[in-house]
Amino acid sequence: MKPFRISTFGRHEPKKMGSFLVIVCVALSLTALSLIKTRFCSAPNVVKVPQISVSENLKIAAEVEPPLEDDDEDDADNANIVNANAKGEHRVVQVSAAKPICVTTGKRSDTCEVDGDVRVHANSTTIFFVRRQSSSSSLPSNQQQQEWRIRPYARKGSMVQAHVKEWTVKMVDPGDASLPACTKTHAVPAVVFSVGGFTGNLFHDFTDVLVPLFVSAHQFGGEVQLLVSDTKPWWVGKFLPVLKQLSRHKIVDADNDEEGARCFPRAVLGPAFHKEIGVDASLTPGGYGMAEFREAMARAFGLRRRTAGGTARPRLLIISRRHSRAFLNERGMGEMARSLGYEVVAVEPDAGTEVGKVARVVNTADVMVGVHGAGLTNMVFLPEGAVVVQVIPLGGLEWLARDSFREPAGGMGLKYLEYRIREEESSLAEQYPGDHPVLRNPMAVHQQGWGALKSVYLDNQNVRPHLSRLRKTLLEARQLLPPNNFR
Repeated sequence: MKPFRISTFGRHEPKKMGSFLVIVCVALSLTALSLIKTRFCSAPNVVKVPQISVSENLKIAAEVEPPLEDDDEDDADNANIVNANAKGEHRVVQVSAAKPICVTTGKRSDTCEVDGDVRVHANSTTIFFVRRQSSSSSLPSNQQQQEWRIRPYARKGSMVQAHVKEWTVKMVDPGDASLPACTKTHAVPAVVFSVGGFTGNLFHDFTDVLVPLFVSAHQFGGEVQLLVSDTKPWWVGKFLPVLKQLSRHKIVDADNDEEGARCFPRAVLGPAFHKEIGVDASLTPGGYGMAEFREAMARAFGLRRRTAGGTARPRLLIISRRHSRAFLNERGMGEMARSLGYEVVAVEPDAGTEVGKVARVVNTADVMVGVHGAGLTNMVFLPEGAVVVQVIPLGGLEWLARDSFREPAGGMGLKYLEYRIREEESSLAEQYPGDHPVLRNPMAVHQQGWGALKSVYLDNQNVRPHLSRLRKTLLEARQLLPPNNFR
């Protein structure tokens, strides 16, 4: 892993006989209808539906506490993707007809869940499950088909799905010729997921893979077998501490699995997506949500601070960028913040950064400020009650900022502020004449598609916030921090 760069700055009357006879007739009719319904109508089925550069006067090693000791098995052994060795009696449990097998109506993910005699044949990317005789007629009408095909990556509808392997869930009868024999039997459920999409970008690592995987796997309390499709060994190694929080069993590389067919009592294909970097607790078994996810992150990376404050001065963390959306006056920002009583640190993580090192630095912060981008995803490591300040570049990007980070921040127990870049604070003002549509009519650029928007406003824009305006935002951030919590 590359080192990453850190810098510092110094929620009535009696009825008549005729009426009486009418009532009696109606009552007799209703009784007859009730008997007919009881005899011929069955009850309905209920379907629950960085490179860190350190400035001369910073000794970061002395300021950031080391991770907690890890009692898990040897990391050198776990760092490799290996086949699971779980053993246990294989028990045939009949497929339940009370719930859908595959849910393919989600906007961002398709998910299949099967119980019973389940056999995962990784070489053919097929999950077989055996139905009981004549079970088809008892299934919900939309589940009587024989096969479902899905791509187990939570970015449904995106072109990137072309790089995600398609898996088949196949319902077969006992004795079907296509049913493979069990070559390894597991006593725990399986969860199959892909890392073949936009992984490598921290935002997509979390919103497309890690959070959906948590949604689907946390319910098993660690007793679950993870099978990775479209494997990227470097990615698995990078997030191994997180995966170990979800499973006590060694990860299976489904692309290179030597077993013929692994048999499980239950399998989930395709993690369930709820929202960007978020969990809807009302949709999870037992009601777990982002609080539990953040606690898992804390255990994974040895994060000691659970709440903001408790230090002599609040610490401000600036997320630096080098190639686009960079702060052109970062040093001036740091000096101004220090004059407000902040201790200031700047960090520039990149794709090769060891996640744990960045996480432990971020966890020391009370306020984090950064331009819209993947680096803000590090807010998952902030202590509860900390403040996120998202700097929104010029270009009508408020909707993107809202969906990506503003709404997720609230679900993490964080406070949120925005600083919107004005025309004179953007490098675009130097690249285009004052009457150019890029400056005057950003929606015209948006209408050209995501490629045009990204090229102009995300890839070719740097910012220089007015220090006097930013000063007001950082003062507001201080006021949002837990009161009387700084020594």
